[in-house]
Amino acid sequence: MFSKPKTKEDDVPQPSPVQATPTPDTASKPSAPAPSPSPTPKAKPAASVMSSDITIVGNVRSSGDIQIEGTVEGDIRAQMLIVGETATVKGEVMADDVVVHGRVVGRLRGLKVRLSSSARVEGDIVHKTIAIESGAHFEGSVQRQDDPLQQQSGGSNAQSSRSAASVQPIKPQVRETEPAQ
Repeated sequence: MFSKPKTKEDDVPQPSPVQATPTPDTASKPSAPAPSPSPTPKAKPAASVMSSDITIVGNVRSSGDIQIEGTVEGDIRAQMLIVGETATVKGEVMADDVVVHGRVVGRLRGLKVRLSSSARVEGDIVHKTIAIESGAHFEGSVQRQDDPLQQQSGGSNAQSSRSAASVQPIKPQVRETEPAQ
């Protein structure tokens, strides 16, 4: 119905493709086997996104990337973790790459840790490299390690928590008493 009108050029036979004929130089040499097609690398799957209306109570573990916009009350393990501006994480975070735009209450462990200007972090950070943008709010200690993802033994955890506790300021307690009558 909507076909292209034929022109005289369409009726002209097209020449067939030219096939290469071996020359005396190439005819005597054995040809190298054609390279086998290399296996195509698998495309990296998209990040798992937890939207702002999701609340998870429990631990989250992924071998891929996670982007959190909601609330997680538990530990998170991932290849890459993005904590969105509307997100709140209460627990330990462990990932190769950690980018925080929202709120994290708990320890952060990552090879590369970045706190954006909107980040609010309350907890210790163990990292290989760290970047903290101007305006980020951070309360805790920072410790550099070559392998921050390596689990520490129980004895060194106890010591690190004691040393972190000694760094925290102590607030004096003031009690009002009534005069004796």
